[in-house]
Amino acid sequence: MDQKEELLIGIENILRSASDLVKEVDRLERIKEELLLSNISKAEREVFALALDGHSSSEMQKILFKNESRIKMQRCSNLRKLHVSSMQEAIRKMKAIG
Repeated sequence: MDQKEELLIGIENILRSASDLVKEVDRLERIKEELLLSNISKAEREVFALALDGHSSSEMQKILFKNESRIKMQRCSNLRKLHVSSMQEAIRKMKAIG
């Protein structure tokens, strides 16, 4: 086996390893996303689902029979748990998660 063949085999091995690493990173990202979602309470998920559907805070209050401070608290809790600073960012993140 000449040097060129050895080099090609080495490159193939590197590419195979890189592919395995990409798959592992994807798997770990999914686990991270699942952990993020598992930390959100049922009430917080309800508020977030309404936000995903485009409902305003006042609409959420009427739909969920909750006062303004409760809705605000649950929205803030969602932002904190998702490590984002705005509801729009949270919505983008959740849509990316699927």
